[in-house]
Amino acid sequence: MAEPNPRQYVPLTCHGHSRPVPHLSFSPLEKEDVYYMISACKDGNPMLRDGQTGDWIGTFLGHKGAVWQARLSPDASTAATASADFTAKVWDTHTGELLFVLQHDHIVRAVAYPFDNSGMLATGGFEKKLRIFDLHEQKPSASPTSTNPTVIAPVTIETSRAFEIGEGAHKDAIKFIVWAIDPNVIITASGDTLRWFDLPSRRCVREAKLEGEIKSCELVYLAPAHSSPTDIGGGLPVLAVAAGKTAYFWGGKRAEDQIKQITLSHGIASVALDLRGRKFVVGEEPGTWARVYNWEDGKEIDVHKGHHGPIWSIAFSPDGNLYATGSEDGTIKMWKNCDGFYGLWRGGMSGSGSD
Repeated sequence: MAEPNPRQYVPLTCHGHSRPVPHLSFSPLEKEDVYYMISACKDGNPMLRDGQTGDWIGTFLGHKGAVWQARLSPDASTAATASADFTAKVWDTHTGELLFVLQHDHIVRAVAYPFDNSGMLATGGFEKKLRIFDLHEQKPSASPTSTNPTVIAPVTIETSRAFEIGEGAHKDAIKFIVWAIDPNVIITASGDTLRWFDLPSRRCVREAKLEGEIKSCELVYLAPAHSSPTDIGGGLPVLAVAAGKTAYFWGGKRAEDQIKQITLSHGIASVALDLRGRKFVVGEEPGTWARVYNWEDGKEIDVHKGHHGPIWSIAFSPDGNLYATGSEDGTIKMWKNCDGFYGLWRGGMSGSGSD
């Protein structure tokens, strides 16, 4: 049973999408503690929001199919999206303009930036190929028109211009890609298998077969000003993975040192980790609730009700003060994870809520 909480909070609900939300993620912390959230949606229209309040900033228009994944670059100046229209696209987050079209031969399911390099992008999907695109090679140029003299003409990059890593290694579609804090290491989730790739040699150097199909695979980290050596992972990012009924966690600069695995009584559709608060949040499967568990003993400490469909994605903000859930019901909910005033919430203890 969930332990009683001293005060319950209604989550913030972000509307705007018309189809399921399979993925969401936050930007790193910017100046003055500003950060952003981006959400992918099967309606083909990824959205950018203020990370603290959930307020809508803009929608990236141009995909002709479902968008499966969306991420912001390390400097938050660009956004990358992976789509069923056989492309990954890179957008200017200030103007909303399309900068790059990365053309593929099948559905693109995953994109990832390096930890500190906004000019590189890894992609993967139903082609079962891990590729890296160098966005520095070509720059979008102004293409003046009679109505707008500064309109940008996007650059199309074919897959032949990309670097393929680990040729033939994947037997199933690539659903997630994570770039470790060590820039020479990329991890992929494909079927029920995690693979670690060494970029200089372009080889797969390790595989881990998990309990079932991998439903969630994300690198969890806190901004340096908010992290500590006493955090889970010792102040370094932690790889959080959901497969079957088990949540897996790996640490270290190469995200290859297994810290813990915890098997629950139910399936897990998504997982995120509170490094500082030492708890983890999962989307149950089947079901529509987010459940919060204690890191040390795996006991349930809270339940979040409010979504009306499975929760496919969970992410913590870069300061750890809230987390967001993206659901089959087409909404995003933001849950407070700190004491006192924060964002649009009043003061008091952090807690759960339902609406």
